[in-house]
Amino acid sequence: MARLNLNDWQWQRICPMIPTGKPGGRPPLDRRIIPGGILWILRTFAPWRDLPQEFGAWQTVWRLFDQWNGDGTLDKILQSMQSEIIINTELWCIDGTVIRAARCASGPCPKRAKHTNAWGLGIY
Repeated sequence: MARLNLNDWQWQRICPMIPTGKPGGRPPLDRRIIPGGILWILRTFAPWRDLPQEFGAWQTVWRLFDQWNGDGTLDKILQSMQSEIIINTELWCIDGTVIRAARCASGPCPKRAKHTNAWGLGIY
């Protein structure tokens, strides 16, 4: 799972924006692996319960994701990263996918309904 974790440069960039754990109680989970777990979920579209153990307990990762989403932490990280991204305006992608429906999918044609013979067959 090493390739899914944040590298040193990425971690140094977002580390100041991530809140630290509360004092007392259990020792907090290493905050560096939490963004990796969140990114793993967002990349794979897997359920939270399927999060690999390398990222910690799924409940903890989900709770911090929900907390950071609610308090604006993830928005600050995203805005910070967006200011550094250079968008290539010369690259364009056009999707030419066409999905055709069967002729009968649109219902009866009003023009053809007028032009039928005695047996109800359309005259073309």
